[in-house]
Amino acid sequence: MLRYDVVDVFTDRAYAGNPLAVVHGAEGLPTAAMQAIAAEFHLSETAFPLPPTTDEADYRVRIFTPARELPFAGHPSVGTAWVLARDRVISYGEVVQECGAGLLPVAVDSVGAGVRGGTPEIGPRRDGCELAATVGLTADDLDPDVVPGIAAAGIPFAFLPVRAPAVAVARPDDAAVAAATADTTGLGVVALAPGTAHLRMFGPQVGVPEDPATGSAAVALGVFLVDRGVLPADGTSTVTIAQGAEMGRPSRLEVTVTARGGVAVETMVQGQVVPIARGDLLTLP
Repeated sequence: MLRYDVVDVFTDRAYAGNPLAVVHGAEGLPTAAMQAIAAEFHLSETAFPLPPTTDEADYRVRIFTPARELPFAGHPSVGTAWVLARDRVISYGEVVQECGAGLLPVAVDSVGAGVRGGTPEIGPRRDGCELAATVGLTADDLDPDVVPGIAAAGIPFAFLPVRAPAVAVARPDDAAVAAATADTTGLGVVALAPGTAHLRMFGPQVGVPEDPATGSAAVALGVFLVDRGVLPADGTSTVTIAQGAEMGRPSRLEVTVTARGGVAVETMVQGQVVPIARGDLLTLP
């Protein structure tokens, strides 16, 4: 039997935010077994905390969607750190997480955690009309001031900036979204306002048709907004992201971005964690 926790991440109340399964004691499990367990939970991600492979890290985590393993994801990083600190596996305060994206600093306290994103990267620009068509929108719905494209802070996402009313009415065609953004983890449809963003993230290619809170997309969005001149070219700025309301799971993600010379150099996403359930899980025969 494997012990597991289910927590809701990026929320201050139960049954909101993004649910996460944290499966303990998985040191002997092969990758195929971890993937099967993630498919069984069928949450956007399932996390497996493990002993670190380097003295520089406090713990290691492997992260799986129902369809594949990810090198990094935000809500599993936040939720796993909080669970491990609560259980006194790691200490509260500043710790280091080992994952597929490398060694990432995490700040954890009694109500939640914040994790630094991976290396900021800007990818190619994308055709807005093409992306809009995959979610049932048109050229009239596009934000005329911000060009769509790809950005990453650990894993890549495509971003489609739109006018505010368009976010809620987006209706994705899963096959079309997957085909148009196959080189990324998903498509973020986002409406921007000063200091805030309304985001929906569609990732059918990784087994997540829509995600209620996506920390890895949040830090990538920060990188994107610096590149597009929406956030300051120098210094540190913050963005509050609202996500998940359309799924009945409202979420709040706080993103901090540090930029130099118009380029994002560091990101962090943080949020609260609420415990929901715990139990035991059969291992595979």
